[in-house]
Amino acid sequence: MADIHPRIAAQDGGETIEPPPSDDAPDPPQSRTRKSASIVNRIASTDRQVSRIMKASVPPSAKIAKDAKECVQECVSEFISFITSEAAEKCQMEKRKTIGGEDILYAMTTLGFDNYAETLKIHLAKLRQVRCSGCVG
Repeated sequence: MADIHPRIAAQDGGETIEPPPSDDAPDPPQSRTRKSASIVNRIASTDRQVSRIMKASVPPSAKIAKDAKECVQECVSEFISFITSEAAEKCQMEKRKTIGGEDILYAMTTLGFDNYAETLKIHLAKLRQVRCSGCVG
């Protein structure tokens, strides 16, 4: 049975994140270089966001060691993979290819992150409301 690699779609119909290409058909060298640069830029951007969140959580006079930032960044990556993997399993069982916000909330609840899921449920509803406020209807 072939592996199903779900697409993660934005709730507002925005950019869909495609899974990484399979190892069966290697990309041409030029394509790999552009993709590698894009991935490096995304990772650097994510690292900066995590660093910014950490700095906002401590007093202005506090400093955060580089290894502490790296540790938290690694934890964030693992957490995202853990939750997304559970959501992907649900989608696979339901024969769907797109992971939605509700699937992530389901995964969080299933994995014991109920408190976070409740908070995110509120944020997801607010996000949808803001995105729909511009809708004509």
